Amino acid sequence: MPKSVLIVEDNEHQRNIYASILRLSGYEIVEAESGADAIEKAASDQPHLILLDLVLPDMNGIEVARSIKRNQRSAHIPIIGCSAFSIGEERENSLAAGMVDYLRKPISSQVLKAKIEKFILP
Repeated sequence: MPKSVLIVEDNEHQRNIYASILRLSGYEIVEAESGADAIEKAASDQPHLILLDLVLPDMNGIEVARSIKRNQRSAHIPIIGCSAFSIGEERENSLAAGMVDYLRKPISSQVLKAKIEKFILP
């Protein structure tokens, strides 16, 4: 059974790029455009990993990660945060919210695949 990744990204073009890269690598993809949708899909779909944009239309990624980690159905799922912004405390805040890593956009396909492989359980 293929491993699944929940891609949380409000930019459809960016979401499609990530999805294409990961599908070609054999991953099953679940998509969400908002924080609320991500929280719901994390609990219901139980993906193996979440790739989470930190700037979403309804809430920020830190809030989304905290909500996912508070829910016992989704607390175990590794979350990788990503953002185009490079604010000094953003990485620390992401890790403090329960994320396992933080990537700065743009993300190369090689880095994306390597990070996901690192955190998806065998």
